[in-house]
Amino acid sequence: MKKNKIGKLLLLVATASFLGSCDLTVAPTDRYDQESFWLGAKTAQAGLVGCYSALSNQYLYGNASVLWEESASPNAYNYDNRLGWNNVALGTHTTDIALVNGRWSAAYTGIGRCNALLDNIDGNLDLTVLQIAQMKAEARFLRALFYHLLISYYGDVPLITAEADIAQGSLPRTKREEVAQFIVRELDEIAPALPIRYLDQADFGRPTRGAALSLKAKVLLFEASPLFNADADREKWRQAADAAKSVIDLGVYSLYPNYRTLFSAAAENSSESIFDIQFINEPNRGSSFDVTIRQYGNAAPLLDLVQSYVMVDGKQQDESAYGESDTYENRDPRFKQTIVYPGSTFLGEIVRNDGNNTNFKVVQTGFAFKKYSIYDAGAATTAQIQIGDNMSEINYMVLRYADILMMYAEAKNELGELSEDVWNMTVRSIRQRAGFSLQSALDYPGGDPSKLRELIRYERRIEFAGEGYYYNDVRRWRTAENVLSGTIRKHDGTPIITRTFDAARDYWWPISTTQMELNPNLKPNNPGWGQ
Repeated sequence: MKKNKIGKLLLLVATASFLGSCDLTVAPTDRYDQESFWLGAKTAQAGLVGCYSALSNQYLYGNASVLWEESASPNAYNYDNRLGWNNVALGTHTTDIALVNGRWSAAYTGIGRCNALLDNIDGNLDLTVLQIAQMKAEARFLRALFYHLLISYYGDVPLITAEADIAQGSLPRTKREEVAQFIVRELDEIAPALPIRYLDQADFGRPTRGAALSLKAKVLLFEASPLFNADADREKWRQAADAAKSVIDLGVYSLYPNYRTLFSAAAENSSESIFDIQFINEPNRGSSFDVTIRQYGNAAPLLDLVQSYVMVDGKQQDESAYGESDTYENRDPRFKQTIVYPGSTFLGEIVRNDGNNTNFKVVQTGFAFKKYSIYDAGAATTAQIQIGDNMSEINYMVLRYADILMMYAEAKNELGELSEDVWNMTVRSIRQRAGFSLQSALDYPGGDPSKLRELIRYERRIEFAGEGYYYNDVRRWRTAENVLSGTIRKHDGTPIITRTFDAARDYWWPISTTQMELNPNLKPNNPGWGQ
């Protein structure tokens, strides 16, 4: 079982009654108030753990949220509309669906907890100055991550940096650009205060200097992308490239040697992992990846994703010497390391064409993901088959080194600077790790940036398939109306349903009706969503 100080301290959060009511006329002796809570070391540490625990909300990174988000793209299908993800995929979502309000509320819950710590921790009587500085840096990182999530989906949002008070309930939205600038400043300021690495296993899961610089790179990549950078400002791509290079230049990260094993418990906190959500196999302390993949099937890969995998020579099927291969053979090596498909072996059984196996079900599309699951070809134990909701142990990597390499390659290409050396350091290295061996799939292809752009976008889709990246990638590239619209299909080509993406409306999520009613100053809503 994983030993994790952050995880153990979650038990203290339940006792932190500072979030409840208290008698304002006397100092309570049977519970904490907001002032006394932050005075002791253990309670202050529990307050910090409360900031981390917000990440595990099902509207952020908890439950199977990452997999469900994959189903908003042509990579997967969410047949039961969990949290409203299928509404988003179909383009039928409204201001009232659970997801729209839930993600906003979950992110601001995390921000509120971070602000409470930052406004009160300096009064602690037990912690050292260095301990307080470290805790503040961690809280600022987490707050920056919550704000990055908010501006990525909603655009303009209220920027709140102080402990909750009633006046905040009527704040207007701050321009997205200003919030992004705030995030970058925060990360620049805290990066030197964070360690390059943690040596004590109990500290795994806390942000490092590399995590701060990596989140900065991600924010700047979004800012440079067409959705956010309508004027095609090259300087924004320069900033994104420099930020990604600063992570590379730390010299502490590398690609984990085995792509399939990377998403297993054996590879947790590896040289590729930069910032994880730490999960353990205990009730309500894990994710729901295993039961989602094995039983629910509500994030089922689609034929479009499967057919997008190139052949082992790096070429499309109709251009490849391997084009006459059987449907699932001689493809990009990541295919079989990512996807369960008809005829393959999973959980000790041959996957049936109808998907109706004994130990698992893939009836929705005939496919399933393998990433972040303990399941693979071998038969599972009784205990493993009984893993239920929020009990899966494998950490989810919010930031990993392959993403940094791909950010760098993308930014350098948009600057017209994707040289052979940059290609070899980034795309070639990633493909070699995946298992490509033919030079035609590895060598620098040259050509103009538009040709290289398509290769980079392919690489991002495949390298991060099943990790919840692609929906935001096609949004920031402003290709969503082409990529997200169309008929989705099962493994045999049977149509499931037709999706629509409204380019005039769907690039941004709406502010929910609930939030608008609570705070009319959030108006106007995003374009196409009314008032």
